[in-house]
Amino acid sequence: MKTNQINIHFLGAAGTVTGSKYLVDTGDKKILIDCGLFQGLKELRLKNWEYPPVNVANIDAVLLTHGHMDHTGYLPRLVKQGFNGSIYGTNPTLDIAKIILNDSAKIQEQEAERANKEGYSKHSLAEPLYNLKDVEKTIPHFKGIPQAQWIPLFDGIRARFQYSGHILGATYIELDIYGKRFVFSGDIGRTNDLLLYPPLKPKKADILFVESTYGGRFHPDEVEALPKIEKLINDTINRGGSLFIPSFSVERAQLMMLIFWKLLKENKIPKVQMIMDSPMGANVLELFHRTRDWHRLEDNECDEMCSHFTLVSSYRETMELRTDNRPKIVIAGSGMLTGGRMLNYLETQAQNPNNTLLFVGYQAEGTRGRKLLEGEKELKVYGIWVPFNMQVAEIEGLSAHADHAELIEWMGDIKNKPERIFIVHGEKESAEALQKGIKETYGWNTEIPQLYTIEEIE
Repeated sequence: MKTNQINIHFLGAAGTVTGSKYLVDTGDKKILIDCGLFQGLKELRLKNWEYPPVNVANIDAVLLTHGHMDHTGYLPRLVKQGFNGSIYGTNPTLDIAKIILNDSAKIQEQEAERANKEGYSKHSLAEPLYNLKDVEKTIPHFKGIPQAQWIPLFDGIRARFQYSGHILGATYIELDIYGKRFVFSGDIGRTNDLLLYPPLKPKKADILFVESTYGGRFHPDEVEALPKIEKLINDTINRGGSLFIPSFSVERAQLMMLIFWKLLKENKIPKVQMIMDSPMGANVLELFHRTRDWHRLEDNECDEMCSHFTLVSSYRETMELRTDNRPKIVIAGSGMLTGGRMLNYLETQAQNPNNTLLFVGYQAEGTRGRKLLEGEKELKVYGIWVPFNMQVAEIEGLSAHADHAELIEWMGDIKNKPERIFIVHGEKESAEALQKGIKETYGWNTEIPQLYTIEEIE
């Protein structure tokens, strides 16, 4: 039944970057946009164990902007809590979500098992947030949809998923509810990405939700980063060290592979072993072959690039490689050092001052990556504090997120003046910087909602 009021519940990525979840309650239908995991600060991570302040069983559908953990990682918990509707996304998004959720469940099971075995958990029995069986129960809810086509969801409600760059399959979502256009940006990609096409732009938005991850920063072009990477590799290898890149296994890992392959092909870096240690990353590489319309790489380029890398899948290989002190380049998850195989390498390699740890993506507040960037000299790995003596470097321009100027530009084709604009998915300073930019450029007033607030839309 149509009502005169729509309530928006900000269940995540409000006043913070991670945990994207926005519940649109029309009074008759309840639609969740994204279903991400909180990462970073402990107080945020603990919220993953809590029930959301809504009746999960009453949610009718979930719409996913893309497959990253902070947009899909809570799905198995949602199903466990009683959600029984459909989960919509583009086919690459759902493929990536399957890869990420299975990988996440496996890592959680392994870490819980190790914590119980070695006794470093604060709980009497460490348990995973969800396991592989929970993921198995989640996948049947997935429904793939084409991009750029209006899909009827319910009576008077339709949705369209539009290309946004960022990673394979990523989109912004247009949701028409009784004639009013809601636009959810998801994560907007770069205008000049080496792997992906520029994001499309919305033409109309009555209610706009825009991310602000890099709302206060300006990225250099990706090509400007190449000489810096070249120098970093050569300096590290020449002093007998190895270069370690914690990377998001979806798209950023493939971008780094592309960059290293090009530098090697042009004889700008020495021939050392190049390792991509991520079963998830290897699965995504295979996905690149199946999704030609979504990215710039030709099949032969993908094949040649992969031929220069050692693709590690087994955990035993990781444990062997992490004690090998010969100079090499290692790409491994996770991007913010919240988990993943990079921690296995750091457990044995963090004390070597000849090694370099290179960050190429966003490091959320409270993550190991952020702490190391801020100068921390100890690293807690699997319950043990390890001295950290590696060189640390950060190269901007390789982020998958649009910067301040690109976010402002992304809104430039909206013909009407939005009734309300919510700035989400950003820390306080970034959100406020984007708020100021929107006001100066378009004269639009914006709001920065906080976690668990409810906004009424007439």
